[in-house]
Amino acid sequence: MSVAVVTDSTAHLPEGFAERNGIRVVPLHVLVDGVVFLDGVEMGPGALAEALGKRSLVTTSRPTPAEFVKEFRAALAEGADAVVSVHLSRELSGTWEAAVLAAQEVGPDKVRVVDSRSTAMGLGFAALRAASAAADGADPAEVEAAAVDAVSRSETLFAVETLEYLRRGGRIGPAAALLGTALAVKPVLHMSEGRIQPLEKVRTMNRAVARLVELAVKAAEGGLADIAVHHLASPERAVELANRLEESISCPEGCVVSEIGAVIGAHTGPGVLGVVIQRAG
Repeated sequence: MSVAVVTDSTAHLPEGFAERNGIRVVPLHVLVDGVVFLDGVEMGPGALAEALGKRSLVTTSRPTPAEFVKEFRAALAEGADAVVSVHLSRELSGTWEAAVLAAQEVGPDKVRVVDSRSTAMGLGFAALRAASAAADGADPAEVEAAAVDAVSRSETLFAVETLEYLRRGGRIGPAAALLGTALAVKPVLHMSEGRIQPLEKVRTMNRAVARLVELAVKAAEGGLADIAVHHLASPERAVELANRLEESISCPEGCVVSEIGAVIGAHTGPGVLGVVIQRAG
């Protein structure tokens, strides 16, 4: 059987990765002062950082079920026998729910929807593993299982300049947001059970970078791993972090560096640094 793999724009796959691996990407929506843009299509990280710098009102919304229906039907029309659709955590967005509604309309026997319990390359690695399985001729259940297995071996860590953006977007609770209220405190967070949870607080971003390296090394468990580093408007710091990770973790493919897109960036703010560790199976 031929299985098509679909994901959403919050996977933040580096440029060319989706095309090379045959992954179809459905964009989320970014609203800037009420004007709607498609994430990664009509608005990228540079435009988002500019909008945030101007203190524009930036919000986000999920794709509609109809947008997923269109993508699923296009994949099937182009020769796929089935679709596996892998998305950001249902705890963070209604995107997974929209994909499920679309799958019910297109045919639950033809479309399987996976909750990655994460986002960014925590989602991206799961989509890539699914695409690899599909390319090897796996059936729909096996492609779905490859994505779910990748989810179980993934750890997502990040540090932000401020929790204000996460608080505004409702992605972190008021109590947790208090973690970052002290002067000069930089919160270190992680994905746990599909939610963004505080891990600890440090005094500077330099210390936050050091902690991200230490935590990533622990997450790799001394084995081989794929690594991704994300940032928004902090390319030099991201490269420094990637270099330190490659020195500390056995990463045959090298560390992928990817600037996060407008949807995730709207909730983290400029200066965010993230690390995703995908332990080898």
